[in-house]
Amino acid sequence: MRLRMPVARSFAALVAAGLACAPSIAHADEPKPDLTPPSARPAPEPDGVYGRIDGDMAVVVGLGATAGPTGVRATGDLRVRYLDTVGIFASYEDGPLVSSHTDPRRAFAVGFEVRPLFLARWLNGREFGSPRADLFLDSFGLEIGAVFLEPVGGSFTTRAGLQLGLGLELPLFPTATGAFIGLHGGVRFSDAASSTGAVDGPSDRALYLSMTLAWHQIFGAHVVDFGDRAVR
Repeated sequence: MRLRMPVARSFAALVAAGLACAPSIAHADEPKPDLTPPSARPAPEPDGVYGRIDGDMAVVVGLGATAGPTGVRATGDLRVRYLDTVGIFASYEDGPLVSSHTDPRRAFAVGFEVRPLFLARWLNGREFGSPRADLFLDSFGLEIGAVFLEPVGGSFTTRAGLQLGLGLELPLFPTATGAFIGLHGGVRFSDAASSTGAVDGPSDRALYLSMTLAWHQIFGAHVVDFGDRAVR
């Protein structure tokens, strides 16, 4: 009996020690809380999209001015884009802003635009990592559409023709939703100038350059699949 008591006590002590260590062993693999202050934590790396795929559609509304050979006209611009890559546009120009008259006095253009750089660069990991630089470069677009011009002394549909243009947009904020300075320029040909080569002033053939201050809004419209839902 005297020999067994020390053995029993030793065994009981080992069991108690094992039970005491069990919680610490069970929690050994749990991650420790990050006690680093938020201000000292490294900033997350940019994803290269800056909100451009938060939704599938973008609406752009801008106001500004368009310069031509004989003056400057007030301009309103509306654009709708899918995945910030392809879309349609409509712009309206009216009245002289600086000189006493412009030729044409009014212009209305509607057409299509393609911005090929965004998806091509992003899917291949070619983004710079700078939001404003990426958004500016990816905004390069090709535009084609119909234009209706009102020359001095004529009606609004006196001149109809083709408009070919290029576009760039400079973001004021580092996100796709926000304010942008838009630059759109190109050349306009009337039907008469295209078919016969006859040019009777700027209403038949002229260069143009528009500058607008525009707001871009990204939203989800589920254009391809109406059953799509955002994953949170």
